[in-house]
Amino acid sequence: MDEETKAGAEKTRTEEFKLAGGEILTKIKEIIREGNIRRIILKDEQGKTFMEIPLTVGIVGAAFMPVLAAIGTIAALVSKLTIVVEKIES
Repeated sequence: MDEETKAGAEKTRTEEFKLAGGEILTKIKEIIREGNIRRIILKDEQGKTFMEIPLTVGIVGAAFMPVLAAIGTIAALVSKLTIVVEKIES
């Protein structure tokens, strides 16, 4: 699902991915490598926000490791999550 909004001069687009527990961490790592991400939202099966991760340009590598560890723990406990990715369009 793509949705465009204007935030000042920036355009954002959202994408949703519904994944099982074991696929969540792999997908998030892939999304981060793609770049241009403003934030990632994890929602449970009922659509309630479980975790929201704001990403800034400088958050990579060691600074992001605790967040990945938390996501890995969540993925092990939850059978299905929806990942909502908010991307910055240029």
